[in-house]
Amino acid sequence: MNTKTMKAFTFKRYGKSPELGFDNIDYPSIGPDEILVKVYAVGLNPIDNMIPTGIFKPVLHFKLPATLGSDLSGIVIATGSRVTSFKPGDEIFASIFDRGTGSLAEFAVVPESLAGIKPANIDFVQAASLPMVSLSAWQALTERACLKSGQKVFIPAGSGGIGSFAIQLAKHLGAKVGTTTSSVNVEWVSRLGADEVVDYKKQEFENVLSGYDIVLGTVRGDTIEKSTHILKPGGKIISLIGPLDAAFARERHLNIFLRTVFGLMSRKIIRLAKKRSQTYSFLFVRPDGAQLTQISMLVEAEHVLPVIDKVFPFAESKHALDYLAGGHARGKVVVKIQD
Repeated sequence: MNTKTMKAFTFKRYGKSPELGFDNIDYPSIGPDEILVKVYAVGLNPIDNMIPTGIFKPVLHFKLPATLGSDLSGIVIATGSRVTSFKPGDEIFASIFDRGTGSLAEFAVVPESLAGIKPANIDFVQAASLPMVSLSAWQALTERACLKSGQKVFIPAGSGGIGSFAIQLAKHLGAKVGTTTSSVNVEWVSRLGADEVVDYKKQEFENVLSGYDIVLGTVRGDTIEKSTHILKPGGKIISLIGPLDAAFARERHLNIFLRTVFGLMSRKIIRLAKKRSQTYSFLFVRPDGAQLTQISMLVEAEHVLPVIDKVFPFAESKHALDYLAGGHARGKVVVKIQD
């Protein structure tokens, strides 16, 4: 019987009092297609604060108490019997989002197919910042939008974790990029590659921008609805933050009740888009080691680079999540597990 334990940052229940904190949990064991990773750093994402509220309970299934976090970087210390891509000592990065387990722990189990070799030109902290934002941007722009060189893409909140990466990727793919940010970050997001930058404290983006082919939904509130005004007929809105739609419910094989609920949640934006001959869809990021390998090559070639706002020690994981929840991070927030 495995009695060895490790330290992890967990939540114990859903709701307003999730009891976030450190726990000693069972040391993980691996299956034949998995690798055991000593975690060096964990990149935080807004969904890490949302999961304990229970908002994603119908979709993401955790056995409580559950470890938070999904992005990680670290060193492989053991491999399953069928693993061929990795060996002990390899430096990797991965997302284990949607696996029912988390990464804010001393060790993590990662399916072989979800990991990529860490880019050689960056450290563990930088590598941990990449998985979810890079995969979200990659899947939205290359798979869902089929972005072509010369097209115009609107990526609001350009100084945030997803925005700062998506701007770089869109520029690398040959797009013209529009974004919003506060006065203090206007010059900075321009240096990242944004062609049109709207200071949201001074102007409404829908009064300034026009002729866009794609909108990447990264901001809650009415930004997605307003973005129909800047899209061309035939344009696509791809949202990473909702509202969820019936197509997503079908893809997840959810029951008829949830399909109906999600259909109602997205009905207004779908109707608005349709009226202008545009389309709306919700994108739920999918962990993918092969895509991380392609992203790693872009990082090593310096076509895209990680953007870090603040690094917290493991002991301050709660402060890190609170800081991220404040919504003013310029780039990513990362928790450093090991030196």
